[in-house]
Amino acid sequence: MTKYLSGLLLCISVLFSSCISNRDLVYLQNKDETNVETTISAVASKPYRLQTNDVLSITIKANDPKLVEIFSTTNEGESGKSESALYFNGFTVDDHGNIRMPVLGELNVIGYTLDEVRQRIEKQLLAEYFKKEANIFVIVKLAGFRYTINGEVGSTGTKTLFQEQVNIMEAIANSGDITLTGNRKEVTIVRKTPTGTEMHDIDLTDRNIVNSPYFYLQPNDYIYVKPLKQKSWGTGKTGIESLGTILTLISLGTTVFLLLKR
Repeated sequence: MTKYLSGLLLCISVLFSSCISNRDLVYLQNKDETNVETTISAVASKPYRLQTNDVLSITIKANDPKLVEIFSTTNEGESGKSESALYFNGFTVDDHGNIRMPVLGELNVIGYTLDEVRQRIEKQLLAEYFKKEANIFVIVKLAGFRYTINGEVGSTGTKTLFQEQVNIMEAIANSGDITLTGNRKEVTIVRKTPTGTEMHDIDLTDRNIVNSPYFYLQPNDYIYVKPLKQKSWGTGKTGIESLGTILTLISLGTTVFLLLKR
């Protein structure tokens, strides 16, 4: 009787230890039990500074469209048709940090923000080619917000979103969400900066993550979602799957025992 009780207790302990807890699956939990209502403060995100291989979409407009035709590489109707069109018709930052524009020539943009590049182009146009009466209007944007995601998500690979800002929750949702065996408590973000490469782990089950400087992504960020230990154990993602695995092992062990006893 003692052997059967010990075996039952062992099965129960394995069952509970192998299945994935609900606390490991729910995003943005309030882990500070003493504070029921958490105040979410605004995150002071730093403006993105351009790096090599970034692709810029630059549009120049004026009262008379014919005046600025020579500065454009695409027709107005072609812009934004597809990601590939933006890539081939955009301005790529080369290894020296320069972009090459019609008429204006080479312009160094490495380390500058998009707004700073816009101001530099407007200033050069007004100084060398136009008067203020022409009402020059310059738009400078990244040709899509690119990031790469790998690991325990529904869809891995390099993704492009056409919006100004992307947070980690949007990026994961756009990639088919984290799988049941993905570790939401240790999501690694690899970020390239002008001073080097940064790596940081964030906990998506804690709502305080919205205050982190890594909550909002930067272009070309790499995201890696690690697997939970339960995946390597192979016992099952839920209690039912774990119980089925245990019963199968018990049945196999009993069969082998009876065969050897004969």
